[in-house]
Amino acid sequence: MKVGFPPFSAGLCGAREVHLPPGPLFRVEGTAISIPCSVSEYEGPTLQHFEWFAYRPAAPEISIGVVSTRDPTFSYAVFSRRVQSGEVSVHRLRGDAVELRIKRLQAEDAGVYECYTPTTDSKYHGNYSSKVVLKVIPDTLWVSAPSPTPRPPLRGRMAGASPLQFSLSEGQELHLNCTAQSQTQQHTHLSISFGVSAPEAPVERQTLQEVIGVRRDFAVEAGGRFAERYRAEELSLAKAGSEQYKLAIRRVRPEDAGTYHCTVGEWIQDPDGSWQLIAEKRAALAQVTIHSIGESWPGPAGEALELLCNLSGPLPPVPHVVYAVGWELSVGDGDGLLVAWLDTDGVAIIGESYANRQVGRRHVSLQKLTPTPGSYRLRIESAQPGDMGTYHCMTQAYVRSPDTQLQEVASSRSQGLKVHMKSEAVVLKAYAWLPIPSTYRGDTADLLCNISVESTQAVHVAVSWWVEVAAGDEESQGRMVASVSREGVAELSRRASGGDMSVDKVGPECHRLRLHGVQPSDEGRYHCAVTAWVRYPDRSWYNARTVKSNSITVYPYALAMDTLFIPLIVGAASAIFTCIVILATITCCFMRRLRKR
Repeated sequence: MKVGFPPFSAGLCGAREVHLPPGPLFRVEGTAISIPCSVSEYEGPTLQHFEWFAYRPAAPEISIGVVSTRDPTFSYAVFSRRVQSGEVSVHRLRGDAVELRIKRLQAEDAGVYECYTPTTDSKYHGNYSSKVVLKVIPDTLWVSAPSPTPRPPLRGRMAGASPLQFSLSEGQELHLNCTAQSQTQQHTHLSISFGVSAPEAPVERQTLQEVIGVRRDFAVEAGGRFAERYRAEELSLAKAGSEQYKLAIRRVRPEDAGTYHCTVGEWIQDPDGSWQLIAEKRAALAQVTIHSIGESWPGPAGEALELLCNLSGPLPPVPHVVYAVGWELSVGDGDGLLVAWLDTDGVAIIGESYANRQVGRRHVSLQKLTPTPGSYRLRIESAQPGDMGTYHCMTQAYVRSPDTQLQEVASSRSQGLKVHMKSEAVVLKAYAWLPIPSTYRGDTADLLCNISVESTQAVHVAVSWWVEVAAGDEESQGRMVASVSREGVAELSRRASGGDMSVDKVGPECHRLRLHGVQPSDEGRYHCAVTAWVRYPDRSWYNARTVKSNSITVYPYALAMDTLFIPLIVGAASAIFTCIVILATITCCFMRRLRKR
């Protein structure tokens, strides 16, 4: 930490005088210090030499050579290694002024420092050295940023943990918090500065652009391009409690993207009245991505998706004009699907696709932002891959007629905002087979469905069995026979033969359908359909993938007795018919003879 030159004292006319800043100087362990020393009213050459000595509190009468401008071997053992490495040095400012520089103060560096100037005068007159007290105090400054997982406050210069990730649409609000405190016993002031660096840029003082900060004298100032927005009240900095500072940007712009940091400085006033920065810490707060309206918005699955709709133009106050605002989702060339609608009474209506038996009730909200006029926010709590598509904001303006009825006077539809979703792939396969290929009438037919699932997510499987019934020359039609839901609840339909059936699970990934007492009407091609469901943090369900297995043929063969029964009936009928013919012939001949007699 650099200390400025004090005003020169006139002293005695023509008497040499060595100048050091008044002490004591309080500096923080681990930081740098520069102590200036100059000489005036001297005789001889303009290039004066300087020697620095230190006096430790444990031995205040013993001088220890630190460093010299004329003798490279001047340093005593306790300082020689640090001098050789450059950690301790003397830097010449001009011929009669130097600085003692210590890059990293240690606790044992505390003591009295003397600056001595070897004489070049014709006679001794004045003082040839000056002393100043240096006190090294512990580093008690800390700064911390919000984190999804608890972490200790930062004690080093930069935070080691990864910052939060924010992905916002243009026009949304950004809120960042920073906690800072110093527990030193000295009277110090803190300065707090929120800054932003370009994405992927190294964080340095030159690359960090200040957004807004509180100076050591408690003045609030915005930096650079943010000054005009601060005057327009688009951003603010407030203190909450004794340690927390809050930055708020009301409507973010695309150029606001980057990595946000909180820099905290600790200042102390030296005896000469100057303020010195004795400690500084910086913590990474968040990596912020801003997406312009109309541009692609990539969002990770499972996290909240927020879209902002701003009504432009002059907005007459209620009750003269009221608005209804909604969002719709378009996928491909199909019609728009209603996501949510906020009517003129402020009642939110959620689209049917977001609250039904299949997906559950998703956490979707649409609300008007206050105090920002004309701003509405759609929030989908746990975004799913099915939320990908193009979103449009729709608005309708109404005026109240004298009979208090609403009349629509204008409507508008925004340009599309494309939303992409990053999700984990689910690989799903199904294979159907018959453990006993030949099935006879009256037997129980077992149909098995083997399922293979590959996913990094927890997957719940639903299985259904279908029979493909040929309808004349038309394409085969499918009819569901049985199903097992993702919760494990079985549902059975009615067989064509009216017989009983059951479903069960015979292995970790194997489901079985049993047709008891199969009949010719059960003949057909069967397959299983498998759906992989993923549950999201808001307890809603998402259909991650559905596959259909291969088809297998169920053909109930006739029993051996059935094959003999038909010939037996035919033979018996033929024999009876032959007997009847023979009897009829004999009877006819006998009756003729009786007539002749």
